[in-house]
Order: sequence, then structure tokens, then C-alpha cells
Amino acid sequence: MRGKVTSDLWWKNAVFYCLDVETFLDADGDGCGDLPGLCERVDYLRGIGIDCVWLMPFMPSCQRDDGYDITDFYGVDARLGTHGDLVDVVRTARESGIRVIADLVVNHTSNEHPWFTAARRSRDSPFHDFYVWRDEKPDEKPGDVVFPDQESSNWAFEEEVERWYMHSFYSHQPDLNVANPEVRDEIAQTVGFWLQQGLSGFRVDAVPFLIEPPGTDARTRADPHKLLRDLRSYIGRRAGDAVLMGEVNLPPPQLREFFGAENGDELQVVLSFTVNQAMYLALAREDATPLKRALEALPAIPDDCQWANFVRNHDELTLDKLSDEEREEVFDAFAPEESQRIYGRGITRRLPPMVGGDPRRIELAYSLLFSLPGTPVLFYGEEIGMGENPDLGGRMTVRSPMQWSTEANGGFSRAPARKLVAKPPTDGYAPEHVNVESQMHDPESLLAKIRLFAHRFRSSPEIGWGRLELLDAGEPAVLAHRLSADVGSFIAVHNFASTPVTVRLPLGDVTEGARLSDLLADTVVPIDDRGRADVEVAAYGYRWFRTVDSRDRRLT
Repeated sequence: MRGKVTSDLWWKNAVFYCLDVETFLDADGDGCGDLPGLCERVDYLRGIGIDCVWLMPFMPSCQRDDGYDITDFYGVDARLGTHGDLVDVVRTARESGIRVIADLVVNHTSNEHPWFTAARRSRDSPFHDFYVWRDEKPDEKPGDVVFPDQESSNWAFEEEVERWYMHSFYSHQPDLNVANPEVRDEIAQTVGFWLQQGLSGFRVDAVPFLIEPPGTDARTRADPHKLLRDLRSYIGRRAGDAVLMGEVNLPPPQLREFFGAENGDELQVVLSFTVNQAMYLALAREDATPLKRALEALPAIPDDCQWANFVRNHDELTLDKLSDEEREEVFDAFAPEESQRIYGRGITRRLPPMVGGDPRRIELAYSLLFSLPGTPVLFYGEEIGMGENPDLGGRMTVRSPMQWSTEANGGFSRAPARKLVAKPPTDGYAPEHVNVESQMHDPESLLAKIRLFAHRFRSSPEIGWGRLELLDAGEPAVLAHRLSADVGSFIAVHNFASTPVTVRLPLGDVTEGARLSDLLADTVVPIDDRGRADVEVAAYGYRWFRTVDSRDRRLT
């Protein structure tokens, strides 16, 4: 992992930050966030320690699915600004050392996209085969419907052509037929266009649905991964350091194939849903065992590839990979009210309200985010402990406006409240209680902790590159892990229990004079001549260390 030959693999040690432009900052006072507003906050993101901003969809859409129902893959939603505003964001971010990636939502379009408008008019339309059609409605099996509260089938009837079209998600989002070479060409052209605008890659939406939609025929299922290989090859030619981050919520044994062949020729980064779900089960049980098992279950991946860890994302907190009994445990602990659950598998809350605002448990979760093997992904507002607004409903509850200050609308917009694209919470997580301005100069704030985590993460390449080893701490509530690379050894200890504990870590053979240097405090823990270190960990506490000896030249 010598820097001279790995510096282009920036995603191995990057801090990602996901945001929705329309809820970040409103610069023109119309009640909707915009690209000029985002441009004003690039310095803020740099101050946190962000390396890459992930933009949720900013293209024109019908806004029936918060921008994921796209009507023009080459446009910019006029509410948010212009192409020039986007380029200004990318340029300003680059000058601050921040890259920008965007959601690539090409498994479907809006039913008002010009392609589908033409496709639905006639079977002879050149765009008809851009979508997946059947003369008879195919049989379906239980579980195929992703949003059972909104849809009862994955097929909808189009009267004008008297055929059924497939929609993996909503009926107003017809699936594209990715088996059609012309569709693949359009996807490549879309990718090439946005790379030319300065983007550094894409977060690929719903990857399994993109390459192999349920219920499609053998044409689509023939070597579905070829689409990912082709995309990876294409972006490599267009922008050698561009990244493809994939949303792949599948069991661990199936995840490895989405990275590609032995050396990795498909996705470079995959979001780690199973680790995320196991973390919540561990938090609910106050027992680290589920997280240990999830980490052990992760397949080995190519050196150039990476896992992406997250505490919360923009959708529901899905628990679909837990057993029914495990899911109920998490529901009981963190979503006791039926209104806080969705689809029978997920939670619509942000972390701080789930843990009753306990700062110890909140910090514990974000310490895990920055210290587990992989790269961390923050969802906007997490760095200040934002809550959700239940009035927004369903998955939208976590997409309330960013809370900048105690001013009206949390400093998000100067527009009257009635004009806001979404409203902030009105409970104990309202802007007067939780905002950036109040935490900026508070050394004990969550924002200060996130800054510290990000700084230590970026100065600890072992986290992104190292080989994972789970250490036997002798306590079920404690997760102790070591990440070792040729630059050194990083160790983190997390206590999921409500009582403090002292654990003896078996570190194996170490050189004489070796010790554990605390990366988050001014302390040193000695290692005895049998390679053991006694580490005290507070209730819901965490410790980060680097192993050093008298010959070590690294700064700690």
C-alpha cells in the first residue's frame, strides 16, 4: 500500500458524505435547497474532514419518489439551479480537496420520461424495447414487491399497447430493459456526460435490480454482470480515478461477485448492509457477538476494492437480513411504536432518537463507523445528531432540512415555513436544540467528535487497507479488532454494555518496548512481555490505539 502506487485509490481512505441538494441549504429563499447553497457550505464540509460528497438525484423528475423518478438523465432540476451551478459546486469542492459523486439511477425511469412516453404509444416504437413488457402478466412469488404499502404487484398494465410492463419499485417507475444494447449505450453515454462535468464517480442505485430484475426473462439474465464490467471499463477509460459505489443488499456469500473477478473489475466499493444491521442488533442486545459474526462473514475482496460502512442512510433502516426474532428485538428496542416501522422490515428513525439521545451510545456507533474495516459514509445531519420528522411520513422522515442554526427554519431557508420543501422536527430535535452553529465551538459536541474521528481515520491508513483480526477480549459485550498493514497496526475496542469493563487483549508477538498509543486521548497502555495489554473501557465506551515501539517513526 505504498503511497506512490496507491494514491489514485482514494476511496480506500475517504470519508463520504451523502446529501440531498434540496434539503441542504436554500440560497435564493424559495424554500428549496439549491446548488448555490451547497457551494456556500463546501468549507463546512472540508472542516468536518469530508473527502467526497455523494449527491442524491438532482436531475429533473416528477418528484413522486424524491427525485428517483428521473425524466431527463442529462438535466439539472430547475429548482436546484443550472448545469453551471453544478460545475461551480464541483470546481469549488475540488479546490477544497473534495470530490463529488452522484446517484446513478438507471434501473428505471419515470413513466413521464420521453422514452416511456414513446414506448407506451406503440409496440412499433423504437423505444418500446427500452422497457420490459409481457403480453400476459407473469406469475409472482411472495416477497417480490419491494414497497407492499404502495404496490401489490411488480407488473402494471398499459392500455394503449395492451401489455404489462415491469416495475421493481413503483408503478410510475418502469424498469429499463438492460438486456437491450441500445439501453446499455444510453447508460454509458449518461455516465460519460456526467464524468465530463467533473464528477468523480457514482453511487449505483439498487444494483441487483439493475443487472438482474426479478421476473425478467433469460435475455436479461444472460451474464448480468457484464453490464457492471462494461461500466467499470468505460469509466476507467474516461476517468481513471472514478469510482463505482454500489447499493447491494444481499447476503455475504453473494456480495463478492459484485466486486468482479479476482482483481476486481466491477464495483470498487460496496455498501455493507449486513454489518449495519448486525450493529443495530448488537446495540439492542448490548452484546457485540452479532457484529463479530457479521464481520467474520464478509468475504475477502480485491485489494483495490472497499467496503463502505454507514450508521444511517436516506432510506428506511432495513433489517431484512436479520431473522424474524432478531428483527423484533431491534424493533422493540428502537422502534417500539408501529408508526416507527415500515414494510415489516425497516425503521424510519435516525439514530439519536432511537437510543434516547444517550450521547455515549451515539458516539459508540460513530466510533464504529470510522474504525471498522472500510470507508465511512455519513448521511447529512448525522454529524450533529439530527432527529427525524415523523410528519414527513415513511422513508421521508429522515430527509428533513439540514439544521444550521437557531434561526427560523433552522437557518436552512429564509422562505416562509409554508413554502419549505420539507419541515424540520418540532420536538427535542428541533433546530433550536440541534444545529451546527451551537456545536461549532463546543469541544464536547458530537460535531467535534465526528471531526476528531474523521481526522484520525484519515491519518490511519490501516483502517482502509489493513487485514482484519478479531481479538478475544473475553467479554461478550466487547468488540476488539485489529487492522494490520505494512504501515502499522490499528486497534479499536468498543463496549456495548452499560457497565465499564477492563479487558485483557492478547496481541501476540510484539517487539520489546511496544505499547498502545491512544489515538483519542493523551495516554499510553503498556504491553507486557507476554504480548498482553489491559484496557479499560467505559460504559458504552470506545478506545482507539496504534501499536508503536521505540523504532516507530509514525506520529501518534
